[in-house]
Amino acid sequence: VQLQASGGGLVQAGGSLRLSCAAPGSVFTGNTMGWHRQAPGTQREWVASIRGSGDTDYHPSVKDRFTISRDNAKNTVDLQMNSLKSEDAGVYYCYIAVFGRQYWGRGTQVTVSS
Repeated sequence: VQLQASGGGLVQAGGSLRLSCAAPGSVFTGNTMGWHRQAPGTQREWVASIRGSGDTDYHPSVKDRFTISRDNAKNTVDLQMNSLKSEDAGVYYCYIAVFGRQYWGRGTQVTVSS
């Protein structure tokens, strides 16, 4: 399963970025997708996820600032990130869970300048 992530970049603290992840249509429908991130020298951490039903979950550090959504027509999942902080910086990886196994995209860099 190949996932294509895009939308990373450089943004000032307090700014916004929107990440997008495209999945093959054969696996997108009904499966949970989400995002993790990894800052230099840290472990990868879960950020947000969205089930096939549309139900969402967020890490407490991003709740009320990030919004995850899915477009079933385009087979994409987006992560709208607002009020970005320096601690949000890192490489963001999207994933999809298919029959209990997670598949990962290559990651997209998010840099937040103060």
